[in-house]
Amino acid sequence: MPPVSGASLPLVVIVGPTAAGKSALALELGERLDGEIVNCDSVEVYRGLDIGAAKLAPGERRGIPHHLLDLVEPGQPFTAGDYMREARQVLASIHARRKLPIVVGGTGLYLRALLFGLFEGPARSEALRARLRRSAEKRGREFLYRLLARLDPGASQRIHPRDMQKIIRALEVCLLAGQPISRMHAGGRDKLRGVETFKIGLDPDRTELYSRINARVERMFASGLLEETRTLVERAARRAGGETTPAALGALGYRQAAAHLRGQSTLAEAIAEAQTATRRYAKRQSTWFRREPDVTWFRGFGDDPQVQARVLGWLRRLWAAPSDDTPVAPPTRPPKGEPA
Repeated sequence: MPPVSGASLPLVVIVGPTAAGKSALALELGERLDGEIVNCDSVEVYRGLDIGAAKLAPGERRGIPHHLLDLVEPGQPFTAGDYMREARQVLASIHARRKLPIVVGGTGLYLRALLFGLFEGPARSEALRARLRRSAEKRGREFLYRLLARLDPGASQRIHPRDMQKIIRALEVCLLAGQPISRMHAGGRDKLRGVETFKIGLDPDRTELYSRINARVERMFASGLLEETRTLVERAARRAGGETTPAALGALGYRQAAAHLRGQSTLAEAIAEAQTATRRYAKRQSTWFRREPDVTWFRGFGDDPQVQARVLGWLRRLWAAPSDDTPVAPPTRPPKGEPA
C-alpha cells in the first residue's frame, strides 16, 4: 500500500454498468498500485454461480488476491448488512498488510452499505414473509410491487418489479417499523471511517455497451450456462429433499436459463430475454451510480488501455507521485467531479 498522509487510508472504488470492463480496470490498478480486489457484486458472493455472474476464474486473476467471492450457497440468504460486515473486515485486513483495497462491482446497495452504513431495521419476521409470499402466489408478483409502490414510492423506484427478495424485505420493514424503508435508508448509520475513498465511474458508449452485453450473454449460454443452472437446481433439490429453485437463481441469465430448462421458452427466446433484461439492468445501474456522490467519470470501457492510462494518471496526479515507480500518497480530501 502507498504511504498515507494523516490518519486516513486509501480506498479505490470502481463502479459502472455491467459489461463496462470494471474487472479489467481493477486488475490493471491492482497490478500497478499493489492492490487487492474486493468484490461488490451480489451474485458473485454465491458459490457455483460462475458463468452467469461473469466471475473471473482463478487463472484470470493475475495472481491478485480477490475477496468476497463464493461466500455462501445459493440457497442461503446474504443481505447488504452481511456484505457490509464482511467487506469492512476485509478492508481492515488489506490495510493491515499495507495493500491498496480496490472495491469493484455493480451492486449499488452493497456499496452504499459499505461506505455509509445501514439503518437498524426490524428483525426478520418469517411469519410475515410467508404471508407476503402467499399473497404473491395468489395474486401475482405485481400485487406486491403495487403495494410497495403505494406504501414506499421511493423504494419501488429502486427495486426491480421481479426482485421478490428485496420487495418482501421492503414491505416487511414498512409494515413492522411503520415507516418506509427508503426513509430509514436515508438515515444510514455507522459510516465507514478512517479512509479516503476515490470513486472511479466507467461511462461507455451505450450502443457499444449493449453490443457487448448481447455478445456476453451469447457466450454465457455457449459456455455452459444451462448446464451450470441445471446443476445448481439439482443440488438445491437434493438439499431440500424435493424440487426447489434457490432465490439466487432469480439473477439475470440464470432466471432465463431455468425457464428454458422447465420448457417455458426456446433457447433462442431465453437468450433474447436475458439480453434484454441485462440491457435494462445496465441502464438502471447507470442511473443509480449517477446519484452516487463524488464519482469521477471516465468515458469508455475499463479494458481500453487508454482509459486505464487516464485513470492511473488521474490517481497519480491526486496522489502527487512524480513517476510510475514512486509510491503514491492520497490527498487529504477526495476530489469532486474532475473532468476525465
